[in-house]
Amino acid sequence: MRRLKVGVIGAGGIAQIEHIPNLLRLKQQFEILGVFDPSATVRNFIATQYELATFDDLELLFAQKLDAVFITSPDPLHYEQIIAAFSRGLHVFCEKPLCYAGADIQAVIGARDKAAKVLQVGYMKRFDPSYEAAIARMPGSAKTLRYVSIEVNDPDAWPFIQHHSWIRGEDVPPDLIATAQEKQRQQITRAVKTPLDAVSLRGFAGAYSSALVHDVNAVHGLLDALGVPPGEIVGAHLFAGGDGGQGAVRLLGGQAMWSMVHLTVPKLADYCERITLFFDDASLQLEFPSPYLNHQPTKLTITTSDGHILHREDIRSGYAEAFIEELKGFWSAVVEGTPVRNTAEHAARDMALLCGFAEWHSLHTPHAQSYGETP
Repeated sequence: MRRLKVGVIGAGGIAQIEHIPNLLRLKQQFEILGVFDPSATVRNFIATQYELATFDDLELLFAQKLDAVFITSPDPLHYEQIIAAFSRGLHVFCEKPLCYAGADIQAVIGARDKAAKVLQVGYMKRFDPSYEAAIARMPGSAKTLRYVSIEVNDPDAWPFIQHHSWIRGEDVPPDLIATAQEKQRQQITRAVKTPLDAVSLRGFAGAYSSALVHDVNAVHGLLDALGVPPGEIVGAHLFAGGDGGQGAVRLLGGQAMWSMVHLTVPKLADYCERITLFFDDASLQLEFPSPYLNHQPTKLTITTSDGHILHREDIRSGYAEAFIEELKGFWSAVVEGTPVRNTAEHAARDMALLCGFAEWHSLHTPHAQSYGETP
């Protein structure tokens, strides 16, 4: 079995808690040659905890004899690091969001095609065994679809990672932080064609692009399986100081609707994430645990009825961990030439919808009125 020699770019929480330990577990498929991070604290932790080489200069990591890189850096750094990796002939796994702006994603696609390398986006939900079972056991069709719902409340990661051994990089030089923040502002300005205030910018970067993007991608996959084409945005709002994001899409010319909401509730140590599809005579629901609680199955429930008699089927497809399965998928795409499950084209569609939501919010929020007010 061919082992891919890989480097990790950015060693924050997702890299420390998921990707680095999982890559080390998959010893037959991967060998980590080094980890880049600007934080000396993080580098020392990685070197001590995992006995891995660490670098404070990305060029030093690129100088290793790599086959591929895993990009788990802050979101506004993804674009330049992907382009740099492809220019060096490397395969790329990049965490979501791939990029904010559609033009940037198209440039990434061009660089990928020129390099003839694999690019996989870190949407692990498509590798969830229950999600795969949902695709295979859809209880309806495009002709019978009525409604799609996404509901997420999330305290962020803190209740679910305290038992892990990890460390924050609080010694990153302030000028690097300021540069990344300015890149984020510029990239979002390119992505969203209408002006966003500070709260809306925070909501677009967080509630939409960092959180809800996972569910948008998952639902797009479910709709693809049903043969449902893209719909039309009919509403969107960023709220709760940017901790909340909501959107609504009309599907199939109004035959069906798709609504979604994500809310960070920072002091409530409870997580709930549900995707539900309603058909004329059935429903399908996926209820995900916090992604940091590994090997906890997503609950898949299919409900039908025979008159007043209700039939509810709970389906458990195993305990495989989606974060690990997506790494296996990346290895297989690179080594065996299997199709990439999460492509840049998928990311472009996801981000186009989220950018459309932000533009709707920007255009309509100033004109909002209270219930009962005279137009």
